[in-house]
Amino acid sequence: MRDKISQLFCLQKNACKNNTTDNRGHNVPTKAANNGTMCANGTIGTEGPEATETDSSGTGRMRKPLERNGSTQNDAVHLERRLGLFSGVALIVGTMIGSGIFVSPSGLLVRTGSVGVSFVIWLACGVLSLLGALAYAELGTMNTSSGAEWAYFMDAYGPAPAFLFSWYAVEAFVTECDPPRGVVKMVALVAIVMILFVNCYSVNLGMAVQNVFTAAKLVAVVIVICGGAWKLMQGNTQHLSNAFNGPMPNVGAIATAFYTGLWAYDGWNNLNYVTEEIQNPSKNLPRSIIIGIPLVTLCYALINISYLAAMSPQEMIESEAVAVTFGNRILGAMAWLMPLSVTISTFGSANGTLFAAGRLCFAASREGHLLDILSYVHVRRLTPAPGLIFHSLIASAMVLHGTIDSLIDFFSFTAWIFYGGAMLALIVMRYTKPNYPRPYKVPIIIPVVVLVISIYLVAAPIFETPRIEYLYALLFIFAGLIFYVPFVKLGMTPRFMNKVTLFFQLLLEVVPTSSMAMFE
Repeated sequence: MRDKISQLFCLQKNACKNNTTDNRGHNVPTKAANNGTMCANGTIGTEGPEATETDSSGTGRMRKPLERNGSTQNDAVHLERRLGLFSGVALIVGTMIGSGIFVSPSGLLVRTGSVGVSFVIWLACGVLSLLGALAYAELGTMNTSSGAEWAYFMDAYGPAPAFLFSWYAVEAFVTECDPPRGVVKMVALVAIVMILFVNCYSVNLGMAVQNVFTAAKLVAVVIVICGGAWKLMQGNTQHLSNAFNGPMPNVGAIATAFYTGLWAYDGWNNLNYVTEEIQNPSKNLPRSIIIGIPLVTLCYALINISYLAAMSPQEMIESEAVAVTFGNRILGAMAWLMPLSVTISTFGSANGTLFAAGRLCFAASREGHLLDILSYVHVRRLTPAPGLIFHSLIASAMVLHGTIDSLIDFFSFTAWIFYGGAMLALIVMRYTKPNYPRPYKVPIIIPVVVLVISIYLVAAPIFETPRIEYLYALLFIFAGLIFYVPFVKLGMTPRFMNKVTLFFQLLLEVVPTSSMAMFE
């Protein structure tokens, strides 16, 4: 089978004759004696000069790069930098704005019991997302590898915490879906297959879809805002007056209300998962964040005002799809635009989520934390097809299993454990790697504030309303150590896995990046 792989994928004649096998049973590239090429399971990369960079202390000493052993421009097969500023903003905005703001923004009203408090929490969630994303911008410009939290945990804490994050993130990946009705589930599965095809076919096509759908959903946002402004000009302000008349929610209720709001904002860190594919990430990563998240926050605030200009809080709570009810009251014969907008918004959000999630598998498996095949790239299209397929299978299983409602609190609880861990990683590396170049640097107070808030968001629900689900979430995370110790730490690999990897290489026409196998 190795001969077939070589014949199918080698890009230069006789370039694959120098493969060796490491002590873990993986095929690894060796430097060719004459032409300077490298090969790994049939991949070729021209050997280029090593980067020689110095630290920022002025001593001229060499610095050890934080980037993982990943694809580079010298590799024959690598992830290309194709995402510019507009695509970066589109990925953030298009992933954050899903169906939630159109279908059920009433969750905050239910949990807070107050229009004013719910509005404050909507804004606070936006500010918190922005602060967290700015801290992530520093982390992402320090280490331009894909993988986001996984890469930062590797830098700050080592492989075990990073593995636990990849274990959680892979298992907890979901896509947005409606209640468990057969037809709806079939539509959701078809959508997943379509999104998978688009993102496996071409990175450019995937981002083009993201850009178009982001623009379309922003048009829908403008329609809602303009409709609300028209109602306000007619004097419909009664639901906005005396907004703080309701009782103040308790500490635990505020935390769970934040879960609902932050679920709608989730996706603020997705651009960090694809840092290897961003053009000039030191500039475009923070710029995309600074443009994208305030834009989403402004949209959410104005949309909520528009809803309250057209209907009462009780009507919002009782409506199964707030945007549809809004459209029926405001748009008349054009009310069909709202269901279409919800569909476009959900599809665009799922596309952006899969685009980013596939890169987590790619980065983690490249370091040996997941199956090797998940880090492979299509030999011609240069897309991480195995990682995308794997995440699509998990999303399909989630769609078939049940509804999204039961997963929101679980996701938010566990997500903010790792978001807080990323903030702590930034603080730790300010002291452990003080001289490492930081193209973008945030005031230290920002990660400190986000860390404190993340501790509150994790601890408050436990103390206020203890639930067995929180214990299950923690046990699930640490259960990853059962797999980490034998398969990652000790390097135990079943003999048949090499044949499985080769089979899927042939089936999917994928290869590792040239430096993939040089883990250690």
